[in-house]
Amino acid sequence: MVTTRRKADADKSVSVNAPLSAEEEKELGNEEFEEIPFVTAMLTYLGYTVLIIFGHLADFRRKFVKSKVPKETGMAGFTPLYSDFESFYTRNLYTRIRDCWNRPIASMPGAHMDVVERVSDDYNWTMKRSGKLLNCLNLGSYNYLGFAENSGPCADAAVEAVARDGCTPAGPRMELGTQSVHVEAEELVADFLGKPAAMVVGMGFATNSTVIPSLIGKGGLIISDELNHTSLVLGCRLSGARIRVFKHNEAEDLEKVVRKAIIEGQPRTHRPWTKILIVVEGIYSMEGSICQLREIVAIKKKYRCYLYLDEAHSIGALGSSGRGVCEYWGIPPADVDVMMGTFTKSFGAAGGYIGAEQSLVDYIRTHAHSSMYATAMSAPVAQQVIAAVGQIAGRDGTDEGQKRIRVLKANAKYFRSKLKQLGFIVYGNDDSPVVPVLLFNPAKIAAFSRECLARNVGVVVVGYPATPIVASRARFCLSASHSREDLDHALRVVDEVGDILRLKYSQVHKHHRLSEILGSK
Repeated sequence: MVTTRRKADADKSVSVNAPLSAEEEKELGNEEFEEIPFVTAMLTYLGYTVLIIFGHLADFRRKFVKSKVPKETGMAGFTPLYSDFESFYTRNLYTRIRDCWNRPIASMPGAHMDVVERVSDDYNWTMKRSGKLLNCLNLGSYNYLGFAENSGPCADAAVEAVARDGCTPAGPRMELGTQSVHVEAEELVADFLGKPAAMVVGMGFATNSTVIPSLIGKGGLIISDELNHTSLVLGCRLSGARIRVFKHNEAEDLEKVVRKAIIEGQPRTHRPWTKILIVVEGIYSMEGSICQLREIVAIKKKYRCYLYLDEAHSIGALGSSGRGVCEYWGIPPADVDVMMGTFTKSFGAAGGYIGAEQSLVDYIRTHAHSSMYATAMSAPVAQQVIAAVGQIAGRDGTDEGQKRIRVLKANAKYFRSKLKQLGFIVYGNDDSPVVPVLLFNPAKIAAFSRECLARNVGVVVVGYPATPIVASRARFCLSASHSREDLDHALRVVDEVGDILRLKYSQVHKHHRLSEILGSK
């Protein structure tokens, strides 16, 4: 069984400003979440059960033999600092396969990268460098438009900014930390987003975790998608507001939660909420799904809620001109109260931004901790933002930015469709540059990563607790810097490894041979 949603299927009873044409509607991708096969789910649970049993046996053995497990000493009578289960999981499950993460690279994260080879002679308790560099195809970095470069107009502009403004403003924005490059970046970002004003923050994670608490507090209600990013979850918790969650990307469930919250009011007192803030993402980076923005905006308007949209993965990667999920859906930016995004993905820089009404941006500047206390964004990073956004918007007088957007979209559709034809279970939307492939069994997480690296393909694998226990996956991130030859090579490697590990679980899509699909267009 497969759950499929066509992006054009919005609530027909609600009129939306700037509607898409019939031709544009057809261009919107489908979203697919194939059900996990029952036998596969049971075997996955069994795999984790076996690992946990052996973990307890290993812990029992460690009571009698010398172990590398760190222990708290001199703290008799104190509550342990470390969580029992987290420590157990780390030493008995994660440590076995931790060579699959934290791999250092010795190059820029372009279409190809140099991975520093590491070896361990004590079952991953310690790692050391072998002295070799592995040149790998990069399918893990968030380099959507290929701006993570060490040459070209953007890199040259960033170098010039160092000579002009130095490497750091050495202070927060509110205390002599604002440079002309910050003002220029904010004006350009606001214009690009179609918002009256914008502010930039030096860290993407801190944009969410420090701005949300400045928008809402005690007496308010936050309604958050159940799969929102950790930075959003942290920001919601720090706000002091009550938090409710709704099922991932399901507008019907969102409306039920909103309606119930309004009817019942605050706990115990039943007073009306001071405000209700709906928090969603543009592209969900672990699922590859795209926010159902039309329906969410309709609900926001109907119940007079505020909407906070995190476009970390969608800005630059979605929409005909890279302006994100609003452009993708044909939604006026004015319908979204707060637009947030990061510069670390599509723009090859660092930090984040907030786009909103001028009065709201002014308020956030004087209340968000990232603006009041954190050191401002460095000048070369801000200049990289200016150069990348300018190129995407065509301000450099070329269509290079638009070419990158078109190539990214074509790469995402091509790679995703071929994986489905090979028989893999692939999550998410056809237009998303994030392509998750389900691995399930815990042993296959490490095996897939290691086998791909042995064939010079660098991938990201993700398992519990970052995903549900039965939904471990490999997450491919496509880029405009990938050539068709790069993608075909990746497909050959993934197909070979998939056959070795028996990863072609799909019961919906017909399985094809690699030679058949690479010959089809």
